[in-house]
Amino acid sequence: MPRTIRLKSSSGFYHVILRGINHQHIFEVDSDFVKFQQLLYKKCFPEDQDGNPMPACCVIYAYCLMPNHVHLLIRQKSESISDVIKCIAISYAQHYNTKYDHSGHVFQDRFKSEPVDNINYFITLLRYIHQNPVAGGLSHTVAGYRWSSWQEYINPKSCEIAFCATGSVFEKVPKDKLICLVNDPMPKMQKVLDFDNTRCLRMDDERIREFILYEHGIENPMVVQSLGKKARNELIRSACAFGANARQLSRIIGVSSYIIRKVTHKNCNISATLGTVPNVTVLREN
Repeated sequence: MPRTIRLKSSSGFYHVILRGINHQHIFEVDSDFVKFQQLLYKKCFPEDQDGNPMPACCVIYAYCLMPNHVHLLIRQKSESISDVIKCIAISYAQHYNTKYDHSGHVFQDRFKSEPVDNINYFITLLRYIHQNPVAGGLSHTVAGYRWSSWQEYINPKSCEIAFCATGSVFEKVPKDKLICLVNDPMPKMQKVLDFDNTRCLRMDDERIREFILYEHGIENPMVVQSLGKKARNELIRSACAFGANARQLSRIIGVSSYIIRKVTHKNCNISATLGTVPNVTVLREN
């Protein structure tokens, strides 16, 4: 089957997802996360062999390094988005293979990307990317996750490696307002590229049960069967967004997998609600 043609952005802005092969972890210890941050930094602030500054290959507005995948909100500059991601992936794969005596691919052959051509969707992605660790059960708060660019937005002096264009964002969205937006949980099934990415974490039944009990205040997951249809469907969508698959959730709450698939399929057809601001190029730097 031929590959799907990669959509090009008229503004040069993209949301990129880079995954570990077969959903395997690509970061094992803290130093692996740091290594990837360093590679991102070098693309934003490249130097020649003598240490002289060179034109930026890209501008990064947000990132999140999850255990087995990476999110980037990025704009291409002197290099194409494909060249930027390819260089980063190759460099990190060499690091990983050498460090862990691993052979073969580290990343899936092709990264995912989507163009970002209006400011409203840009802000939606900024929220989504930073909320990823919370949605994936890795942190209780956005600020509590160490390996995302949110630290640069709220406390840049604490960052040993800082490279995101936060100032450009703050020129369009005041800091207080942006903090409120990012800390406000998005709809459980907000549609963005690969919106079900938390499923790759392969959470076990116990984590799903804990999520249902904590998030919805239910004493026993089996009582979901007796809830009203609206409340039941809301819980199903919430659990699936968190990472449960239909068969797994059916085991836990006693609702048939057919109903679960029907509920989540309907919800997946709802488009994300975006504003009317036409172009994201207002975020370009001078």
